[in-house]
Amino acid sequence: MTSFGYNVLGFGGINLGPQPYDIDYLVVAGGGAGGILSAVGGGGGAGGYRASFNSEASGGGGSSESSLTVVPETQYTVTVGAGGSGIGHGEGGGASGANSSVSGSDITTITSIGGGGGGGANQGLSGGSGGGGSGNSTSAAAGTANQGFAGGFVQNGGYASNGGGGASEVGANATGSSTAAAAGKGGNGVASTITGSSVTRGGGGGGGDYAGSDEGAGGTGGGGAGQSANGVDDAVAGTANTGGGGGGVFDAGLTQRAGGSGVIILRIPTASYSGTTSGSPTVSTSGSDTILVFNGSGSYTG
Repeated sequence: MTSFGYNVLGFGGINLGPQPYDIDYLVVAGGGAGGILSAVGGGGGAGGYRASFNSEASGGGGSSESSLTVVPETQYTVTVGAGGSGIGHGEGGGASGANSSVSGSDITTITSIGGGGGGGANQGLSGGSGGGGSGNSTSAAAGTANQGFAGGFVQNGGYASNGGGGASEVGANATGSSTAAAAGKGGNGVASTITGSSVTRGGGGGGGDYAGSDEGAGGTGGGGAGQSANGVDDAVAGTANTGGGGGGVFDAGLTQRAGGSGVIILRIPTASYSGTTSGSPTVSTSGSDTILVFNGSGSYTG
């Protein structure tokens, strides 16, 4: 990134005032909830994943994005999406996660799309990453270009469901049929070093298994595992502030597993950092940069 956040003297020694400067970002949306009910719930899709730091990849196989140029004394609003919770579409389909975004009066809003909810009786929902389909699904749920991958999709009569898509890979399909069916794993997330250490986020939720103990594992990066037969291993929610998808549930009497909330991280040249924020982000430093981690909504003023 390039820093110009200091006073510049123009021709004749005129003070031109504070200058714009570049910051890097990671914007992860909320993950989708796992599906529930009769046909074995699919895993929730991970929240959309967009990154600009150090040429690191965005989700869905996308390239690193351009840094964001901010203007001193201009406020930039940071909106962190919640994970999906409860039933969001017919017959037990999980609710999708909420979008995360960075917006301001002088920039094009950076938006990551919430992860799609896992399928209940049928397919999952499209989203940042697509929700996994149930064992009776009829089509795959798409991810968003340059943010995440599709959920798994295969029909097996409702004995096992499919994994939710992750930021770095498609949710796995269930395998086998009848009592030999095994649920699909959630797609893995993407690692970033924007905070100074490598952290993986954006894992999809694993599918539930009605046939036995072969529930789908959650994808790396906060995806929750699905439920095994008879609740021997219960479904797991997506991890907070990773955008992970919730695990799929087959027993309507159990609680649905929510997706993990998103996160927004801004990496700012310390020489240009204003120190003006709202929403209580966590503040740290790495090298010559200051890092703001927003686990909830707030703002940064350039």
